[in-house]
Amino acid sequence: MTPRQRRAALVGGMAAGIAAAAAFAFLAIGENMLWFFTPSQLAAEGPPPGNRIRLGGLVVEGSVRRRPGALEVRFDLADRAAAVTVAYRGLLPDLFREGQGIVALGRIDADGVLQAEEVLAKHDETYMPPAIAESMREANATERAGAPTVRP
Repeated sequence: MTPRQRRAALVGGMAAGIAAAAAFAFLAIGENMLWFFTPSQLAAEGPPPGNRIRLGGLVVEGSVRRRPGALEVRFDLADRAAAVTVAYRGLLPDLFREGQGIVALGRIDADGVLQAEEVLAKHDETYMPPAIAESMREANATERAGAPTVRP
């Protein structure tokens, strides 16, 4: 093998290695990607099949149901236009309460309930994620036009 052929083989091998590393990186990113939805988006589009999602909204007043003697809780999460039931097993954040904005991480089951692995409560009383604020603005516009809405 001449030096020119060796150099070409080395460059080709390095290019193949870089391509394989990039392919593995893209596969890992795709598997670990989390999609953020509002209840309205989830109702309209449905969840991506088999993927974990983040669902953000406001805890509906009067919807928190706790199982006596267990750490299981169910509550509805809404953005004024739609609501999704969330089931969670574990300790809720100290800032969790009805009317509070939260983000839940989990998977949608066959019944349309988000089986949450994690529940995060917002810290600032005036902050609202932009997607939720936009969804609530659209719901208010729809309500003013006379269409019925779900109120949190």
